[in-house]
Amino acid sequence: MQRAVLCGYYGMGNGGDEALLASLLQMLPSHVQPLVLSANPKATEKLHQVESCDRYSVRSLLRAFKRSDAFIWGGGSLMQDATSARNPIYYGGLMGLARGMGLNTVAWAQGIGPLHRPFSRWITKLAFNACDRITVRDSGSAQLLADWQIPCIMAPDPVWALKAEPTPQLLSLPSPRIAVMLRSHPLLTNAKLTCSIEALKYLQAATDAYILLVPFQPSKDEEIARQIHASLPTKSAIIVQDNPRLLKGIFQGVEMAIAMRFHGLIMAAAEGCRCSAISYDPKVTRLMSDLGIQGWELAELPDRPDAIGREWVEQFANREPLSSAQIKSLVDRALIHTQVLAEL
Repeated sequence: MQRAVLCGYYGMGNGGDEALLASLLQMLPSHVQPLVLSANPKATEKLHQVESCDRYSVRSLLRAFKRSDAFIWGGGSLMQDATSARNPIYYGGLMGLARGMGLNTVAWAQGIGPLHRPFSRWITKLAFNACDRITVRDSGSAQLLADWQIPCIMAPDPVWALKAEPTPQLLSLPSPRIAVMLRSHPLLTNAKLTCSIEALKYLQAATDAYILLVPFQPSKDEEIARQIHASLPTKSAIIVQDNPRLLKGIFQGVEMAIAMRFHGLIMAAAEGCRCSAISYDPKVTRLMSDLGIQGWELAELPDRPDAIGREWVEQFANREPLSSAQIKSLVDRALIHTQVLAEL
């Protein structure tokens, strides 16, 4: 039995990152025992049924590394400086420490960037050079590593392959249903949010659909969900779900999803929903392009509710979801990420 330290944006209450951890645990070989670095170890242990330790405690980190054989950067955009310049330093530092302590190092399902600062790019290149094996989830990350002459394997995001479970909360709610996943962002101004809420009213009136408001990270998303619910009090509901399999299962009972959240789009598309996107990040824009998802860049969101609403109604009525063959192909290719884990 080998022990592997799993490192990612875990225990932060972000449904997408918890889904990445659940996918990693699902794909991890049976001979590998995980030890998860988390901002909330007790919550991680309860949710995922794994051993966990405090990602902020130097003593806990050193103890975990000394007890382990491998270090795995879990999936997602860890090496980026758009949210904080500290991210590359923290994650790159842990990769360097793991390498220095002789652990087998794996960068798994990475989405690299944005990297706005020269120092961030330098430490990211250094960190990936320290990896024994690398998989990435998009062509932009693969191209960056190719430019640095660092070999990697590319496959779709692992959450495509996460096994969903039906969500009991939906049974008592009217149908058809439209899921909405907005998040706070400097470009989502009060004016744009008000416009979007009016557009949702237009969409709901035209389709008679029930609106499911799904905060992927409640600390950043729930206030927006509450504002929308206040405008559609009898025609919407807020669903907070921390279990990633049940979170993905929500979309088994949804006709259409409107999302800013990257993994919200993946979960919805994987469960056969029509999708519309509002992109705040290059990773969302790339996903829109790869899957042919319609929508807008957040900065270019129309300022007329009827323009947004008419587009959403058109997508609801006429836009086809991914075919079962397309979904199967994406799921099968996402399982390529298991290859580097099998070699541990």
